[in-house]
Amino acid sequence: MAQARVKARTSRRESVFGERFAVFAECLLTGVWIAVACLGVVTYPAAFAAGARHLRRRTTHQGGGLREFVTDFRTAVRGGWAVGLAGWAVAVAVWVDVLAARAGLPGGPLVGAVGVLALIGAAVALLRAAAVWEPGATWRALLADAGRRTVLDPAGSFLVVCGLAVVALSAGFVPPLAVPVLGAVAAAAVAVEERYRHR
Repeated sequence: MAQARVKARTSRRESVFGERFAVFAECLLTGVWIAVACLGVVTYPAAFAAGARHLRRRTTHQGGGLREFVTDFRTAVRGGWAVGLAGWAVAVAVWVDVLAARAGLPGGPLVGAVGVLALIGAAVALLRAAAVWEPGATWRALLADAGRRTVLDPAGSFLVVCGLAVVALSAGFVPPLAVPVLGAVAAAAVAVEERYRHR
């Protein structure tokens, strides 16, 4: 009897470990899909949206694979390319601010710091919007809601920033490692949104 209980406990632990490892592996695979989908330069919002939706399906034990990811990506890219283009415009504006700060212009360091913080906030809002994207949702509404959540949930936003920092550090130390880690950033954004929804 005691032996049977021990076996049952052990098999439960193994199944939980196996499931968690499978989700981790799925995150890494999704990161590769996201990286390939981002090759279109302005397609990164749609890539993260499709990746996040895939991970939401995976964690709720619904079907889904590469075919569904591609379908979601095609749907999300219809409005998402404009968001991607706007994101690059913001990044260029911040880069100009940073160059002004380095050139020693009066007020340059303050403007550069504000610009970098704004860029980080915009990236967090974008990831939070992508984490809740569904077909039929408009990017404008998603970004407006995500912007509010970014401000109202600083702990969750900080977790997403930490995920972005992991990608940046991975790219700095071992550049190819940044590719699969993109899936972990999408998973972090999904987890943050789930946490916020349950609160």
